[in-house]
Amino acid sequence: MTRLFNDPAAFADEALEGFAAAHRRWVRPVTGGVVRAGGTPEGQVAVVIGGGSGHYPAFSGLVGRGLAHGAAVGNVFASPSAQQIRSVARAAHGGAGVLLMYGNYAGDVLHFGQAAERLTGEGVRARTFAVTDDISSAGPEETAKRRGIAGDLPVFKAAAAAAEQGLPLDEVLAVAEHANARTRSFGIAFSGCTLPGADHPLFTVPEARMAVGLGIHGEPGIGEESLPTADEAARLLVTSLLKEVPDGVGGPAGARAAVILNGLGSVKYEELFVVYRKVAELLGDAGVEIVDPEVGELVTSFDMAGISLTLTWLDDGLSALWRAPADTPAFRKGAPAAPEHAAAAAVTAEESDEQSVPEASGASRRAAAVVLAALDALAATVDEHAEELGRIDAVAGDGDHGIGMQRGSTAARLAAADAHARGAGAGTVLVRAADAWSDRAGGTSGALWGSMLRAIGGALGDDEKPTAARVADGVTEASAAVRRLGGAEVGDKTMVDVLVPFADTLAAATADGVPLAAAWDRAADVAETAASATADLLPRKGRARPHAEKSLGTPDAGAHSLALITRAVRGVLIDHH
Repeated sequence: MTRLFNDPAAFADEALEGFAAAHRRWVRPVTGGVVRAGGTPEGQVAVVIGGGSGHYPAFSGLVGRGLAHGAAVGNVFASPSAQQIRSVARAAHGGAGVLLMYGNYAGDVLHFGQAAERLTGEGVRARTFAVTDDISSAGPEETAKRRGIAGDLPVFKAAAAAAEQGLPLDEVLAVAEHANARTRSFGIAFSGCTLPGADHPLFTVPEARMAVGLGIHGEPGIGEESLPTADEAARLLVTSLLKEVPDGVGGPAGARAAVILNGLGSVKYEELFVVYRKVAELLGDAGVEIVDPEVGELVTSFDMAGISLTLTWLDDGLSALWRAPADTPAFRKGAPAAPEHAAAAAVTAEESDEQSVPEASGASRRAAAVVLAALDALAATVDEHAEELGRIDAVAGDGDHGIGMQRGSTAARLAAADAHARGAGAGTVLVRAADAWSDRAGGTSGALWGSMLRAIGGALGDDEKPTAARVADGVTEASAAVRRLGGAEVGDKTMVDVLVPFADTLAAATADGVPLAAAWDRAADVAETAASATADLLPRKGRARPHAEKSLGTPDAGAHSLALITRAVRGVLIDHH
């Protein structure tokens, strides 16, 4: 387990600070992560990678010559926010555009996509790419649904080496697509990981058993088998990957492959070498030529005891990119690179004029006090139920929902209080809370809650006292925004299963002339019923999808937290009626 920490909520920030201090030769810190100490050469595409903390050396340890130009680093097992990604990308930008790369997880897809939109709007050409190498997370007919695990490394490196060659942005993206299409990974675990401050692992494996097809966020495997010998583990990994040789390779015999045997945190290097000796033998027997293998910890999951095997099937172009020199804190290949040019000035994420607030009417400022009270109640409810939310989420997910909701709701409440003290209206208070929630929480819930609060804030505005109809319109728009952003619909076992009936009930009640407090109460009852009903659903979205059967009988954590919050806000509305 993780033993050395101060405040668990500050663990990711403090780890990044220490990492940057220890590796000044390679990196310098910027808001949201790190960039190359020497900056990006002018006219070179910047490859910016990222994801949650807890996976070192991914992602910050892969920044340096021949690999990433920058890394956006989120909280523990949570994607960085769009604001963090934008900040790192702006600091890394060398004038030729930015390729944002990450593993295929819902929160990362949302936040990196939002960052790309903002960068494009600011005149920085930006593209995004999600790695999808894990064969256990979806079948070969649904490769776009696969998550990214240790295959991140060869795909990141191929794109970065192409950027070093001076290729333009669209061609660097094409290289990433090609490398990803030829990369496959599979993993096993013997115990789960324990997050800083937690007193138990996110999942457990019975004695003398192993989990098969694990994720890197503490997700349990898709099945269990008897604990193998080292040779048996090697055989399982190799045979699983050789069953799915990518199109265009023509079979393993005579093919070349970059091979990565990855330790997930607690498996010692000597153990990895024992396994690799058999991996090399089996691949050789299959006729595979191994090119520059890597054995070690490259994409980890805190203290998880597990290993994964990655094969990237090489052609001449990918072979040259894989073997190209690289010099980073955690990954080095080939001859040391010459010193890069001096670092550019750091770029801050937000301009100072964003501290000011727009003009607001007296009625809207008074309504802002009610909004702030609602956010206080929301944060208090999340704090009270954080452990329960984490427990529910850990059944088939990564167990971080309670922690993420705490981070987001606390940041939202503080930002709202600051805006209210500056004389902001109800709409601005909610928008500032939305941005803070999204930025601090990261992850899927951070993006979704940020979009919800922003939608409601936009409907309320700063000019007039909010009416019941306007509040209902804002919640309706929030419902639509979450569905657009996350792609989920009713029945997918997500927060949408609560948000849609809540919004519909609130809209219908207010349209009938029911006062806001009573209408909200009616809708909150519907939300509670809908949240309970998600226990009978199988997840079709998010990290829980590969473990669908395990979640049967347990409500969705996001749906449950939303229902709790609607009930807490109802009390505030009655008090201020």
